[in-house]
Amino acid sequence: MTHVHSSPWVLSLCLSLLLLAIWDRAECGSGKSLWQRPLNHNDFLTGTFPEGFLWGVGTSAFQTEGSWDRDGKGMSIWDHFTHNLYRTGNSIGMATADTASDSYALWEQDVESVRYLGAKFYAFSLSWPRLFSDGNSTGPPNPAAVEHYQQLIRMLKALGLEPVVTLFHWDLPQRLQEHLGGWKNPEMVQVFSDYATFCFATFGQDVRYWITMHNPLLLALLGYGTGAHAPGVTGDPADPFIVAHNLIRAHAESWHIYDKRFRPHQHGQVSITLGSHWVEPFKGQATAANVELCQKSMEAVIGWFAEPIHGSGDYPSSLQVSHQGLIPEFTPEEKLWVRGTADFFSLAFGPDTPRAVHSISSFGQSGTLNLRKVLVWVQQEYRDPHVLVAESSWFSDASVGVEDTVAIFYMKRFINQVLQAVVVDHVKVFGYTAWSLVDGFEWNNGYSIRRGLFYIDFNQPQRTRVPKTTAQFYRKVVKDNGFPTNETGQDITGQFPCDFHLGVADFTLQVHLQPFSPQFTDPVLYRWNYTGDGTLRPVIGVRLRTRGSQCSDFLAIQRHIQLVEMTGTSHYRFGLDWPQLFPNGDISSADREAVRYYRCMLTELQRKGIQAVVTLYQPSLRSPTMGMPSPQHDSGGWMNTSMVEAFADYATFCYQEFGSLVQVWITINEPNRLIETYNGSAQDRERVVRNLLLAHARAWNIYDTHFRQLQGAKVSFTVHADWVEPANPFVKSHRNAVQSFMLLELGRFLDPFLKDMDHPNKKTCPDCFHSNSFHLPYFSEDERAELKGALDFIALNHFTTRLVLSKAPLTETHNHGYSLMYDPTWTFSKKGQALAPWGLRRVLGWVKDRYGDSRSIVITATGIDDQASHDDQLRQTYIRSYLQEALKARELDGIDVGGFYVWKLQDHHGSDFGFFTSSHHRSRPKASVTVYRELIAQRGFPATTGDPVTSPLTMPCELNERRMACWLCNGLTENRPLLFFGICVTISMLMLAGVIITSVVMKSRKKKRRGVIQAMPQHLRRQQRFAMQRVAHRI
Repeated sequence: MTHVHSSPWVLSLCLSLLLLAIWDRAECGSGKSLWQRPLNHNDFLTGTFPEGFLWGVGTSAFQTEGSWDRDGKGMSIWDHFTHNLYRTGNSIGMATADTASDSYALWEQDVESVRYLGAKFYAFSLSWPRLFSDGNSTGPPNPAAVEHYQQLIRMLKALGLEPVVTLFHWDLPQRLQEHLGGWKNPEMVQVFSDYATFCFATFGQDVRYWITMHNPLLLALLGYGTGAHAPGVTGDPADPFIVAHNLIRAHAESWHIYDKRFRPHQHGQVSITLGSHWVEPFKGQATAANVELCQKSMEAVIGWFAEPIHGSGDYPSSLQVSHQGLIPEFTPEEKLWVRGTADFFSLAFGPDTPRAVHSISSFGQSGTLNLRKVLVWVQQEYRDPHVLVAESSWFSDASVGVEDTVAIFYMKRFINQVLQAVVVDHVKVFGYTAWSLVDGFEWNNGYSIRRGLFYIDFNQPQRTRVPKTTAQFYRKVVKDNGFPTNETGQDITGQFPCDFHLGVADFTLQVHLQPFSPQFTDPVLYRWNYTGDGTLRPVIGVRLRTRGSQCSDFLAIQRHIQLVEMTGTSHYRFGLDWPQLFPNGDISSADREAVRYYRCMLTELQRKGIQAVVTLYQPSLRSPTMGMPSPQHDSGGWMNTSMVEAFADYATFCYQEFGSLVQVWITINEPNRLIETYNGSAQDRERVVRNLLLAHARAWNIYDTHFRQLQGAKVSFTVHADWVEPANPFVKSHRNAVQSFMLLELGRFLDPFLKDMDHPNKKTCPDCFHSNSFHLPYFSEDERAELKGALDFIALNHFTTRLVLSKAPLTETHNHGYSLMYDPTWTFSKKGQALAPWGLRRVLGWVKDRYGDSRSIVITATGIDDQASHDDQLRQTYIRSYLQEALKARELDGIDVGGFYVWKLQDHHGSDFGFFTSSHHRSRPKASVTVYRELIAQRGFPATTGDPVTSPLTMPCELNERRMACWLCNGLTENRPLLFFGICVTISMLMLAGVIITSVVMKSRKKKRRGVIQAMPQHLRRQQRFAMQRVAHRI
């Protein structure tokens, strides 16, 4: 009888096992490819999530509820653990969760907090020992607990909020640990399924999403392995694997119960939340061995539970091989029974899992925080499931309070990684849970760290919920459904005017007298190879006419200008080497060869139609004298007031020697960076600022009085002008720090020239007293008159944008009152420079707002380092995007932007800021050269009309026409020796060809004449001969 009834079951089982084997072979995961091929679009992604995306926030019962013994609640393993197993060091200490956030009593405030965020769901866990004090779910429940959770769920539903309910978040009833040994006992499978059945039946009508367990890996590993978590069991290495086995079976049993008994009428979904980390190959080396270890690491953490439930029904083979004899085995029937027992993939990605598994499951690889790659790995390993991010956040120190700035950037990073996974990688993420709603008890960290969006002062009995700045940030993200692209981020079309400077900026141009190739300076005539030995021998008695030295003798100049020409630039900015021009600091001791070298450089640039922008003083940390002559440096440099006159004398000399060849003068480069090299008191720095400003004003006035009418150049100085944003836009002090920073960086250098005021006071310049860091030096009446208006244009060196936050001044010397940081979601170069093009437009706007339209603004240096030796994608993106912002500033904001100079021409050694590799690497052009050349040729970003008649490329600027018209004459002038030689060769070849042709013609005629004579009759030839003889006789 038994045999007859079992035959169909046996047949069904065999068929199922066969299908399982076929499925396993056909559905092998492909997560390894993530370490072998980079994902597309790794930069911060603007855009929104799909319509209907679920935004939520979560908590857990033990961490927040408190009321540990109120209304009939029983003791949990965590109550027992915190009350009896006090630990020290990086552990709980004397902290307990007896009151915690008091959410059991203040649950209505929690719901209001959820509403404040604008979230669509609230994820929370039920307290098993509160519902059943002894853990026995077959007995009567605690009515107070049932009423509490029903009230919470009803209010959520009434407010249009979806409850996402977790059955078990580590707070096992202590009675089950004492009587059964907790999760080590396989009887827990039935005990848990009874508890799940009760919850489904009691609350399920109003719950669409159920989570059976939250991150069971940490319970198994820390609770029954290391003992860091409750119940604190240690000793047997097999215990974590036995516990995990029972947890998986308990989950599967609960899923089957819901699927059979409750799904048909409740229509909910059930899953289990699994925690994960992420690893990258050691030192970025994606060797086959490292990739295998990365895959093994993922399989040992998230794959430990995901592979049986979402994958093959069994543990990952790498985990089984690594822990032979420790991991229990699933029977074939259990594999079928466990496999597929999740309606969606529920993922936790926070600090707990990476910290717990780093030392035991990294296998020598590097841990990183990349939620996107975890999501893609899950997609590729487990057949593209729907995913709920059930926990995502980082932590802050307890001392941070409500201004949790760093936590904002972690949240921003994680959410954007989810957006990338959804939009770029097409991972089916349908919801995101910010963790957690309120500050609470953080397990073995007690209250030393915080993860809540709402701050709670645990020293105050009221436990008032105060929204942190992360709550304000998350609220905005939820409202915007992501990070929508604003209008300022969209590119525009347009062209810069013909007088716009599209240039290249460079460092101090070193004087290279070698290699030196003098031509036509030797009066001796030589014969080559006269004796057959290949040598030159002078011709005795012959003296040739010679000429003096010329600029073409300096080969370095020709090679340098060739590089400048290749960029297609109209303007080239470089600095003079002050110490080399005046080694002794005295203009009477000028190095005439250095003077001639610079004059030749300027002359050659002019002949090429390239306008020179010359910096008189370019401070350099690489120079032991900071780029000034040694005598000036040894006398205190810019601390000494004598520097003002010394610089004025130097500027006057340069105006006299080079002024006719220079269109723009920059007196001093970045004085606001130079003062940072002076480590004296605040008064000392103020003295340096004063001397620098007076030195420029003196040089400007000298040019204006004595040289401008004849030479017609413009004179200014450059300031370093990076933009800053408030690190935390929700904190007033951070917003104020932006103005403090800009006044210190730009205001104290530009205000004395451009602000119409006497010595500042709170009435004439309230901004000047905005912070303790901004003080204008004292100037006399005469000095103020000399300073006023001594700028022909505003020159800004802009490279990046940073974040600023207020802080107390550290010392009198460093009394800025702010500190700087970067947004980790931005794109960075190898040297840590952020790509933030919108910052250029904002700093231009700040300058316009403060100084009006009295001066045009020229961006005299901008650029980014790129380690690529040829295809410098980062630099190409930088040039395009930053030039776009300059165009927007002109066209949309009405700012008079007059120029844009890219830093710099050539690398010094390795790949850096240069358009060209270093001379050690043969000065090869990088791909950005072509990009910039095209932008210059098009004068920006013209609209493509498709009509060649109206195309902007057919309407070149007057300067370009002149340069094109002079191209032939310049070429002829530059190559006169070669041209003369070519003409001589051509004439010789023509003469030789004429001789050859004449010879051939004459030979041809002779042949024809000889042939005619031979063809005449004999008697005719004889008569002719006699006739000739008769003629001869007559003569």
